[in-house]
Amino acid sequence: MTYRITVLPGDGIGREIIPAALRVVEATGVTVEWEERLAGELAVEKFGDAVPEVTVASIRENKVAIKGPLTNLVARGWASPNVTLRRKLGLFAQIRRARTFEGLPSPYQGVDVIVVREATEDTYAGVEQWVGPDASIAIKFVTRATSETVARFTMNYARQTGRKKITVAHKANILKLTDGLFLQSARDVGKEFPDLIVNDQMIDNIAYQLVKNPQGYDMILAPNIYGDILADLTAGVVGSLGLGFGGNFGPDMALFEAVHGTAPGRAGKGIANPIAMILSAAMMLAHLGEKGAAQSIERAVETVLRERKVLTSDLGGRATTKEITDAIIAKLK
Repeated sequence: MTYRITVLPGDGIGREIIPAALRVVEATGVTVEWEERLAGELAVEKFGDAVPEVTVASIRENKVAIKGPLTNLVARGWASPNVTLRRKLGLFAQIRRARTFEGLPSPYQGVDVIVVREATEDTYAGVEQWVGPDASIAIKFVTRATSETVARFTMNYARQTGRKKITVAHKANILKLTDGLFLQSARDVGKEFPDLIVNDQMIDNIAYQLVKNPQGYDMILAPNIYGDILADLTAGVVGSLGLGFGGNFGPDMALFEAVHGTAPGRAGKGIANPIAMILSAAMMLAHLGEKGAAQSIERAVETVLRERKVLTSDLGGRATTKEITDAIIAKLK
């Protein structure tokens, strides 16, 4: 079977780590036709739009896309291309996975936590306004329909991936209406999944417990802004933003990406760490039903990291992007 997948190279190091991830996918033997489209800085230069309609149309048609990190263009008059993509495509759930790898320095071992973030509502919807010349407000809105949808998606994903416990993040003791609605929606949906453990904790306690005992978490379901923060926190817990990977999901399409940003200071030097992008590509293959290829990539990454012979500078080595990609491809089985 041949898969047609939209590719967004992105900005900064995206233009180096995306080709690395595509090489690894092709090396598994899975047949893919890549359809390249633009978003971010290059799209503005060519189309005058950070997320041109031709890009959105490609993803809608192909149903699956992989993208590099995109520059936040808000200061230059453009809405965040990441937020715009999620809004235009109806990508209501964002998955971020963080796991420890043998061979990499970390205060912890045995951590493997998935953060599922509601990705369209909350204050991150960007609804703001001035109140007079010296004050401004951001609107935090939460709906029952979206909260139930993302909760049901999370619990189905837990079943599909063998996860057993979901912790709902909130601050409902203070934000009784908004976070309270998100929490109650998750509790209501949880009744449909008696095989899963669904509990809840306040966001500040989760942040504390993730540093103290991250092995205690399996999956975390969070409103938009909390989930964004927790995704970076869990990546730090396992040792590097360069290891955080995941995807965005809607009713009938998915967009896969790494957790980290564009890293302009590393761009163009051939030293960027491609592992998060490669693991995001593996998650994409699993989504397509190519679980054998996905597992092969994960095992190859595990082996390269465990051996510590070929590592990029952020992981304590001196390897180039190409060298670590070659090493991973060599370990594919």
